[in-house]
Amino acid sequence: EIPVLFKRELQNEEVKEGKQVKLTCELSKPGTPVKWMKGDTVLYASEKYEFKQRGTVAELIIRDVKSIDS
Repeated sequence: EIPVLFKRELQNEEVKEGKQVKLTCELSKPGTPVKWMKGDTVLYASEKYEFKQRGTVAELIIRDVKSIDS
């Protein structure tokens, strides 16, 4: 089986505190499960974090951004 690779990796984003930011990556294989992490901590969908995935594109939306989210 061919390994799943990043076609487009995450890019750094700047946003003002209190706003929201969308982080996007693209994978080489559609429908591949994505686990979003901050350091060693797995992120779960909540009021703060929203996950979207369409085909090969995965998105993480972080709401009400704080400096601790960097």
